[in-house]
Amino acid sequence: MIEVVGLRKSFGNLDVLKDINIAARKGEVVGLIGPSGSGKSTLLRSLNLLSVPDAGAVRIGNQTMDFSGGRLRIRDRDLAAFRANTGMVFQNFNLFPHMNVLDNVMTGPVRVLKRPAAEVREEALALLDRVGLRDRADANPENLSGGQKQRVAIARALAMRPEVMLFDEATSALDPALVGEVLAVIRDLAAQGMTMILVTHEMAFARDVADTVIFMQDGYVVEQGSAQQVITDPQDRATQQFLAHFRGGLA
Repeated sequence: MIEVVGLRKSFGNLDVLKDINIAARKGEVVGLIGPSGSGKSTLLRSLNLLSVPDAGAVRIGNQTMDFSGGRLRIRDRDLAAFRANTGMVFQNFNLFPHMNVLDNVMTGPVRVLKRPAAEVREEALALLDRVGLRDRADANPENLSGGQKQRVAIARALAMRPEVMLFDEATSALDPALVGEVLAVIRDLAAQGMTMILVTHEMAFARDVADTVIFMQDGYVVEQGSAQQVITDPQDRATQQFLAHFRGGLA
């Protein structure tokens, strides 16, 4: 479902991604872990072409972007077609403040996919029910908690019917008491077979939910393997040193 080959990305003289090669099968959950500045978020943004790679290739489903000849000048319609396969949830919600919850979820399918509003409305309400927020459909984002906002953001991404979901530290901006409600939604998506890549610092969650865990450092993939192996028995010294900071929460 996802294949990344030889991906490279630089910002000026800073090489952020250095020959990244990863893959995810349909229905697989991949956890991306590593210290800040390791390139995790840039990799995730490259998968959705929010950050355009300098070299390599990215395939999502049947859509491929090949940057082997250097950065591409991508036409808007090609970019839209590529992104249609992928939903992305960010750290900071990015809800439209002038729209209520239901309209936030509906706007993409109606405006971008040109689907009938009545059909989209029923689907959007079902998605809000799925994330436990149907009763807040008429609420404005300013009246929601952080956890509720993030669950709306997940429903909004799912409304585009993506084949793949990308989560960039979806709980990092939340109070600790609200983290669980967002992780529960992601856990439910995993159980239902959604292909996902998660950038996370929730190590116990990655161990329990991900099929594969990838440890990144300094723009490289340092170690990858089953979630259980990488989290509980890492082989590389850099992975061991990183995970030592989380041992208290991995019981």
